[in-house]
Amino acid sequence: MLRLSIIIPARNEQLGLAPLLPGLRALYSDAELIVVDDGSEDDTAAVARSAGATVVSHPYPKGNGAAIKTGARAATGDVLVFMDGDGQHDPADIAKLLATMEQGYDMVVGARSGRSSQASVARWSANTFYNGLASWMVNRRIDDLTSGFRAVSRRKFLTFLYLLPNGFSYPTTSTMAFFRAGYSVGFVPITVAQRVGKSHISPLRDGVRFFLIIFKIGTLYSPLKIYFPLSVLLAGLGLANYLLGAFGSGMLRFSNMSSLLMLAGMLVFLIGLLSEQLTNLQYKDIDHDLD
Repeated sequence: MLRLSIIIPARNEQLGLAPLLPGLRALYSDAELIVVDDGSEDDTAAVARSAGATVVSHPYPKGNGAAIKTGARAATGDVLVFMDGDGQHDPADIAKLLATMEQGYDMVVGARSGRSSQASVARWSANTFYNGLASWMVNRRIDDLTSGFRAVSRRKFLTFLYLLPNGFSYPTTSTMAFFRAGYSVGFVPITVAQRVGKSHISPLRDGVRFFLIIFKIGTLYSPLKIYFPLSVLLAGLGLANYLLGAFGSGMLRFSNMSSLLMLAGMLVFLIGLLSEQLTNLQYKDIDHDLD
């Protein structure tokens, strides 16, 4: 029977952990329960210990992704379940994730259905855009790219730790990495509750970070899918500029702008080609690492 480790990254989440941990322990008494205290200033660690969880503490806040990596390294289970400590995720939904994994999936993500109660219009719209972009990249529908509630094979997840950022985009990176490596990724619909306490996400600061995720998705999964259309656009604009100038003046001569646009298109294509090769190198030792 596969061993289960439940990992909860938490920073100042004593209010959310107080009801969550007893519920988890009641449902999964044999599971390894790990709370990663990411430099909390409240009683997060004490609440976790009193509920019987193993606590791994960071001396200062490092970020959600860093806490996930710490928890994954400390875990000993065959299957890792990641969930938030703010009360949004229902422990009963873990059974859905595990049941889907038994069908042969390597990672199963709890996909928030519709516009969840904790998401603002801007955040919901951004997530919808990310899901659409990622679905285009992998040629498969992705229901929720940024959900932090997921179950995954520990052996396979550990091979991607070096790719994961320390901030809030670890779900995006891990999901795309599993698709890129050819692993099976599934999605199970869940309903999330209103979070307990104050969110640590800043709309301005983290909004810029989430915007950069778009480019990270492209460079992580298939750079040419981003660079090639852009190179064609630039070269096409250069050609159109040349033709318009030729028809307007009657002289077949490249202008400086036409030359610049067409050269820019060529350079963007070559950069994309190089990025594609470098991306392939990131995954070359995955099978070796799993042996």
